[in-house]
Amino acid sequence: MVLLAAAICTKSGKALVSRQFVEMTRARIEGLLAAFPKLMNTGKQHTFVETESVRYVYQPLDKVYMLLITTKTSNILEDLETLRLFSRVIPEYCRAMEEQEILDHSFELIFAFDEIVALGYRENVNLAQIRTFTEMDSHEERVFQAVRQTQEREAKQEMQRRAKELQRQRRENERQGKRTVGYGGGGFGSSSSSRSSDSVPVVSDTMPEPSSRSAPPTRSTGKGMKLGSKAKDVDSFVDKLRTEGQDVISQSTKSRQSASVSKTTTPASRTESVHIRAEEKLTLTAGRDGGLQSLDLLGMLTLRISDDKFGRIKLGVANSDDKGAQLQTHPNVDKALFSSESFIGMKNPTKPFPINNDVGVLKWRLRTQDDSLMPLSINCWPSENNQGGCDVNIEYELLQDDMELQDVTITIPVPSGVGAPKVSEADGSYHHDHRHSLLEWTLPVIDASNKNGSMEFSVAGHPDDFFPVTVNFISRKSYCDIQVTDVLSVDGEQPVKHTLDVALLVEKYEIV
Repeated sequence: MVLLAAAICTKSGKALVSRQFVEMTRARIEGLLAAFPKLMNTGKQHTFVETESVRYVYQPLDKVYMLLITTKTSNILEDLETLRLFSRVIPEYCRAMEEQEILDHSFELIFAFDEIVALGYRENVNLAQIRTFTEMDSHEERVFQAVRQTQEREAKQEMQRRAKELQRQRRENERQGKRTVGYGGGGFGSSSSSRSSDSVPVVSDTMPEPSSRSAPPTRSTGKGMKLGSKAKDVDSFVDKLRTEGQDVISQSTKSRQSASVSKTTTPASRTESVHIRAEEKLTLTAGRDGGLQSLDLLGMLTLRISDDKFGRIKLGVANSDDKGAQLQTHPNVDKALFSSESFIGMKNPTKPFPINNDVGVLKWRLRTQDDSLMPLSINCWPSENNQGGCDVNIEYELLQDDMELQDVTITIPVPSGVGAPKVSEADGSYHHDHRHSLLEWTLPVIDASNKNGSMEFSVAGHPDDFFPVTVNFISRKSYCDIQVTDVLSVDGEQPVKHTLDVALLVEKYEIV
């Protein structure tokens, strides 16, 4: 068979995705697709229609059509077999056969189409192979990126080191009453010449692309991009790759945390001259069979003053904690004042707080293994079915009725290469990330009004494949219920206008 093009179009004939497999002008493919709605015959599951030059083979899929355009000499049985494979590919990437969903995953669909047909001829592949090919990543690319980032980091560090060395040499020369050594060098005796030659690599070794030019022999002593000593370089490269891998993980974690921080931070345009932030970071690990393994919470009260006339103030703190958190004030804070009156002020009242600087004035910590103190309980119950897969029931329960959790995401790992999970019931919304083999269950808010919820889905796999389950959320209420009640000036104890951010953030929340 010769397959000219494959397209997904609406029932009105609007093309959503189109992929041509042979040389064809845009005007021709647009003409062929425009003629299709006028020719198709409704009422059949699998059907085709022919014109003088081509054959249309199509299949209805809810609100869209899967359409193949072939030559008239192609084998209709092979055409139908190929059409079925194309139709099975679409649900792998689209949760619903809707226009917006298909447009959102158009590139994934085109990549999958390219695995089925090459130069107009069907490849001998099945659905599992297509999924494997499209999800495949490049180890060489990862190594190249790791090497490049390592080189850039080393070059930057070398630039900073040599710049500091130059500044130090210039300061020494100025103290000795000598002229500052320039980049040109020469004319200052042997010591000045050696300094000049040492300073030359600052220009060449710190360029972003040192490998694009060969260094002169006199500059081979530069340490920024040294070649040679292969065995040592290999060991160093392996260590750097490991370090790079850790950096990648930490960067993704930091990006998620920074997004949560930004959601709980007052915009700079709306902050007052006195801004306070009470931030708590939660790390929790629970067992899949129930039971809290560890809960570790770190809290910090941070003060930022942008106007020096508000430097001499004190903060009133209400500690309503009943969970057993341990509090500790900054060494420069008056501990007696905090213990007796619950006010945070400088030990020396005549001294102001630092200006334009985030100052941590109070921190607290909570460690426990008490199940009742968990903010959110997750119960994931996978059970094997008689179809070679698992039926998974996962439910949550809010254990702290006074809390409101926002932007809740419960992430369940699912086996790769077995297709998208079939979700039969879900509170909130869900999304299958096929590239990372994850099922993300999201709920905008969990509070006392919807403290329970569940989701059920089926997919091929083993019960151990669905762990660890991870949870992420934010809350604008202190978990330990430590609040700033008022801000007063030291002189006269007048109220001071201020803004306040309260945030509970998740660093790690796992059910293992």
